[in-house]
Amino acid sequence: MSRLGHWRDRMGRTKTVLGEKVREALASVLPITAIVLVLCLTVAPLPVDILLAFLAGAVLLILGMGFFTLGAEAAMTPIGEQVGTHMANSRKIWVIVSVSFLIGVVVTISEPDLQVLASQVPGIPNALLVGAVAAGVGVFLVVALLRILFQISLQWLLIGSYALVFLLAAFFVPGDFLAVAFDSGGVTTGPMTVPFIMALGLGVSSIRSDENAAQDSFGLVALCSVGPILAVLILAMIFPASGAYHPASMPQAADSRELGGLFLSAFPEYAVEVFKSLFPIAAFFGLFQAAALRLKRKKVLKILIGLLYTYIGLALFLTGVNVGFLPAGTYLGRQIAGLPFNWLLAPTGMLMGWFIVQAEPAVHVLNRQVEEITSGAIPGGAMSASLSIGVAASIGLAMVRVLTGISIFAFLVPGYLLAVVLSFFVPKIFTSIAFDSGGVASGPMTATFLLPFAMGACEALGGNIVTDAFGVVAMVAMTPLLTIQLLGLVYQWKLNKAKLAQAAEDEEIIDLAY
Repeated sequence: MSRLGHWRDRMGRTKTVLGEKVREALASVLPITAIVLVLCLTVAPLPVDILLAFLAGAVLLILGMGFFTLGAEAAMTPIGEQVGTHMANSRKIWVIVSVSFLIGVVVTISEPDLQVLASQVPGIPNALLVGAVAAGVGVFLVVALLRILFQISLQWLLIGSYALVFLLAAFFVPGDFLAVAFDSGGVTTGPMTVPFIMALGLGVSSIRSDENAAQDSFGLVALCSVGPILAVLILAMIFPASGAYHPASMPQAADSRELGGLFLSAFPEYAVEVFKSLFPIAAFFGLFQAAALRLKRKKVLKILIGLLYTYIGLALFLTGVNVGFLPAGTYLGRQIAGLPFNWLLAPTGMLMGWFIVQAEPAVHVLNRQVEEITSGAIPGGAMSASLSIGVAASIGLAMVRVLTGISIFAFLVPGYLLAVVLSFFVPKIFTSIAFDSGGVASGPMTATFLLPFAMGACEALGGNIVTDAFGVVAMVAMTPLLTIQLLGLVYQWKLNKAKLAQAAEDEEIIDLAY
């Protein structure tokens, strides 16, 4: 076949795969779009310009998720696996510590949602906050990778880490910082970080030959979620500042041309933001390729094309959620909170939470990886259902906080205690996946639709935005710890039941033989 023929064949396969990814994204985004349409036609009418911006944002969201998932498979995952394997094969602790710390800092700085968090804490310079959070992730990524190599129990590391977090939060940190600090653990494990870090864990665990190696590849996201929380809590003790709420600007468009102009003017801004986010990862890969990896040209080209797809996907995704979804979420929250029966906030939030987690790009990466690692023993469908149940419950509880002003501690303390207790009764892999799922579920869709929804509602009710509305991301990060581990209990029960049935059958065969 000629070179032109090879190129056409490759383009044809790419179009087919992209079509599949877009269809998956369509199935994820359509339910939340339908819910918003039903709400705006019944109890919470939206202005036409906000509604049209939301629908246009949904289209960009679908296209963006399609390109992103394609790019994550072609670039982010291979880079993480190659770097992790090479790093672990070196057998040099100083290499693993220094390179993994650098990776943690680079991918965290590359996370778009971190800038959103930084803008909410004006008393601390943005660069300082971003740097501290990135260093926190870097330190805990080092701990996570060393845990894999030395086969240290994830369970006790998590117990110790969260004990320190709650000790600082309860006795040393101003109240205004608590919700923002816990939210930071979720927003920094988003679409840029999760595929890379999870692939890094796979790469490092691949040099181990024991039966638990694949299971131990999970847990990196869980530990890396602790670093940002600790970083913000420590900064809160140094800087006498509090969080601040900046109301979302509502899109105003008299006609379709102005509406298109809103997206066209915003797209370059997010394209530049994503370029700044991806450039450190691309530069790191380039340096590592030149110094150590030396992959074949064909593989490098495939990774570069994957990075391009990731870039296009995230730029479209962020434009759609920030211009279309964020204002719609804020306005809907205000409208429903202003109703005489504002208790509708809780069931409405639960319904949206059930579906919106399926639109998180990193969730698809996690589900696919769990199914592959467990050879189908934990199907992606069961993971999706468990995550949806957890997120629905968390948004319902978050809306109760908005309506009543209950402290976030009233939910987080018993929630994490129960998660720790469950960890002693479920298979270890379910604990690892559960704590990873918490960070994965609380991604950009939560930060740019559900958090604005809570803020809009809290604003309409006259509550304290910083203490009552913030914390949605933290709640979303907590509940999957419970639902996935409960899934593990069901799995363990079915496994034990099957073993007992098999033992009874074997005994019956032996009796018949004699």
